[in-house]
Amino acid sequence: MRTQTQTAEETEELGARLARARPASGAPLAVLYLRGELGSGKTTFARGFARASGVSGPVRSPTYTLLEPYPAAGGTLVHLDLYRLRSSAELDSLGLREWAAPGHVWLIEWPEHGAGRLPAADLVVAFAAGAAGHDIEVTGSSALGAAWLVELEGGSQPQP
Repeated sequence: MRTQTQTAEETEELGARLARARPASGAPLAVLYLRGELGSGKTTFARGFARASGVSGPVRSPTYTLLEPYPAAGGTLVHLDLYRLRSSAELDSLGLREWAAPGHVWLIEWPEHGAGRLPAADLVVAFAAGAAGHDIEVTGSSALGAAWLVELEGGSQPQP
């Protein structure tokens, strides 16, 4: 699925739509890779996803902490920002295994910095900042991701 958002609010709403479209059956661990350059909308998208998942407090990029867990409806939302990682081996100290549970959702910014040590993505959300807004493409990478996209595309599309 491809779309374009022109405002931060539209990018947040896309994140919220994706959160609401998550297939409920069995609620396995869900992993989303958020790819894109600095300023392309990844954290804004994550904020919308978190709000729609029941997170009520502030949602910021965990650039310095690397990992920020949030209690969410039906599990935990784990927001990772791996931009500052120097080596994927640094992930070992984060205790990610305890967050790899059914009902949990991982939103991973800069997943390429954790290559070889992260679970495979169910969805890849690619962001590109352009003159007219943010171009965003969502791709399913697993059976869960494909079902998620079916749910997402069955809903209403954002109006640019």
